[in-house]
Amino acid sequence: MNFRHFDFHAKITAGIKACKYETPTPIQEKAIPAILDGRDILGLAQTGTGKTAAFVLPILQRTLKGPRGKVCTLIVAPTRELAEQINSDITKLARQTGLRSLAIYGGVGKPAQARKLRAGVEIVVACPGRLLDHLRDKTFNLAKVEHLVLDEADHMFDMGFLPDIRRILKFLPAKRQTLLFSATMPDEIRHLAEEILDNPVRVQIAHSRPTVTVSQLLYSVDQNRKTDLLKEIMAKTVMPSTLIFTRTKYRAQSLANQLQKAGYRATSLQGNLSQQKRQQALNGFRRGEFKVLVATDIAARGIDVSGISHVINFDVPDTVDAYTHRIGRTGRAACTGEAFTFASIEDRKIIKQIEKVMGEKLVMCNGLDMCEAYQDRTPQAVKPAKKSWHKTKTNKRSGHNSSMPAFREVAVSNNNRQQKKSARKSKASSKQNRNHRAALMIDGAGKLFFNP
Repeated sequence: MNFRHFDFHAKITAGIKACKYETPTPIQEKAIPAILDGRDILGLAQTGTGKTAAFVLPILQRTLKGPRGKVCTLIVAPTRELAEQINSDITKLARQTGLRSLAIYGGVGKPAQARKLRAGVEIVVACPGRLLDHLRDKTFNLAKVEHLVLDEADHMFDMGFLPDIRRILKFLPAKRQTLLFSATMPDEIRHLAEEILDNPVRVQIAHSRPTVTVSQLLYSVDQNRKTDLLKEIMAKTVMPSTLIFTRTKYRAQSLANQLQKAGYRATSLQGNLSQQKRQQALNGFRRGEFKVLVATDIAARGIDVSGISHVINFDVPDTVDAYTHRIGRTGRAACTGEAFTFASIEDRKIIKQIEKVMGEKLVMCNGLDMCEAYQDRTPQAVKPAKKSWHKTKTNKRSGHNSSMPAFREVAVSNNNRQQKKSARKSKASSKQNRNHRAALMIDGAGKLFFNP
């Protein structure tokens, strides 16, 4: 099957060829016909399988028949990077259609966005917070929206966007086509889907497991030796393009700095950076100016950087879903990739959950000769030494060797006690003498007197 099967408009077909798309992925093959028919969609597929094109292409086809200059498609994404990525894909696919799209998100000025919105666009890709700002300011309205897409819906729930999503829904017309796409679907988002979708078509493509094109290795390593392990692996492995995930923003910046000092072309992508610097880091990594990108989970969702050869979980993620999204950054578009995970003994629980979802154990590697098989690293309780009741207990205060005969040890102990007792008496007597001397005083006439 190829894209000609969908009978897209010639201008859209030109965009497909420009992007070098040839064979539809499973999610595209199943979702595109239903969207072209106007059905609501609940699409679940692992990351890196082409979900963006699965909803963009049929929306472009339907939008070509409608009016221009009014927002008729709203796509909501959880992160700025994903919004930019979706907007970039739309721009490429719609290059010859004349349809205009705009990404709006925080971290940059609103006035420039407002001017472009008032100039007229047909597709808006937005993060929830900034979208609500524009709607409250009445920069534009959503009265003409025909297509609503919630991308990475589960992540929006994790980030606390669910209240914002409900507010956005109040600005939308009741009659519309609604599409939910995600790699995972927790129960909370499933309930939301039931509320806002009308008799949806469910498309599920092995959404709970990472892609089979990614080989996964598990390194058991103590927390304080992860950096050494990372440097050793990078020194001995050909890594054309490496994405490293950390749990915190500070660690992402710190690790990137250490790798730079070690001679690697590395940069970081994390929330403390301005939007301009975040975009520069991502674009530099995409163009190959940086061979290593150290990032928090803001880079785990929907960031389409082709040719990532390795993903390294420097810190194990908190959930199986996050692990799936992270390693899905490699092995994309039928290419192969490798994912390395650095786990300490504290990560045993989440590792077991990951292995349970995948249905198999991760391949175990020993790093820097510091560890054994991960399953054998259960801490052993330290048992107290048994008391040797047949031996005479050592008097630790004496300071003498425990090999001293018992009678000699007792004699020394008694002698020490006598010496200490005499010392206390001498000290007390000296104190009394000092008090008595201090009590003899001389009056103004030169006579001695006792001051009680």
